[in-house]
Amino acid sequence: MNKFVKILLTLGLIGGALFAIVVVLKKNKAAAAAKTEIVAQTNSTVSVRVETVKKSSPEISVLANGNFEPFQELSFSAEKAGRVVNVFVKEGDYVKKGQVLATIRVDQLNVDLQTAEANFQNAQTDLNRYENAFRTGGVTQQQLDQARLNLANAKSRVQQSTINLGDATIRATINGIVNTRKIEPGSVVAPGTALFDIVNISRLKLKVNVNEAQVAQLSVGKPVKIKASVFPDKTFSGKIAFIAAKADEALNFPIEIDVLSNPGNQLKAGMYGTAEFDFPQQRAIVLIPRAAFVGSVNSNELFVVKNNKAELIKVTSGRVLGNQVEILEGIQEGEQVITSGQINLTTGTAITIIP
Repeated sequence: MNKFVKILLTLGLIGGALFAIVVVLKKNKAAAAAKTEIVAQTNSTVSVRVETVKKSSPEISVLANGNFEPFQELSFSAEKAGRVVNVFVKEGDYVKKGQVLATIRVDQLNVDLQTAEANFQNAQTDLNRYENAFRTGGVTQQQLDQARLNLANAKSRVQQSTINLGDATIRATINGIVNTRKIEPGSVVAPGTALFDIVNISRLKLKVNVNEAQVAQLSVGKPVKIKASVFPDKTFSGKIAFIAAKADEALNFPIEIDVLSNPGNQLKAGMYGTAEFDFPQQRAIVLIPRAAFVGSVNSNELFVVKNNKAELIKVTSGRVLGNQVEILEGIQEGEQVITSGQINLTTGTAITIIP
């Protein structure tokens, strides 16, 4: 009997232990299922970053690159044929307007001038004789008029010969520095032969190009900051002197800027320069990050947050200002745009905003 009781007690203990194990397993299974459901719910959302839309006044400055050029630059060519007799300047010399640079020997022009002067004297003598004869009736009015015409023609030939001979003396027509001398005494030149290149660098100008949106903000006389690549820590002042009335083939407008400050003539013609145009303060506009657009700015599509879900909308974009894009229509101040994670989104996708 005692043995039978012991068996029953043993079986009871074993059954209680099994029951306890079953209860614990069921609890663990329920807890695991609950955790799995939570994880599944969390993984069903897409993590994104957002930015709140707001209006701001952009500070617009535009940089345009170009080269410094001399204020004036002229290439002198021979107008008459002949042999160079004298050259009075060398490369690097400063010359003034009207200064003689070189002379050309033109024997034929000297002969032409002497002949013209002799013909003029003969015509003057003939006219005097005809006028005296006309008073006594020795010549007709027609003969007198012809003598006067001959004198006028002779005078014109003297003037033309004098001009031709004067062209044999090469004079500077601008102030500047002789940049290139292309002749030597003894050189034989023909009409059109290059003689000298003279540049006036007392003032420099910077030539740049701007697009149609930028040129609308510019006007002649507007101050401009100028930088030179060889002097990165220095700023020079200038002002707009010329704005082209017509765009070039690339739809850019050439601009010329007078350099107002060049202490010590540090800037040289041919150097690389940058003009910085400061545009006036702009009105407040809606700006969003460029990264918010799906694909590119040209798509005009982006996602906004609506009730913790993503919604794809169409907008009308305006100017691209660095990493920001102006929005003309389609979104309001205070809305939230999604700036990262768009590749995993469609309209209605639940989202989790991360910092």
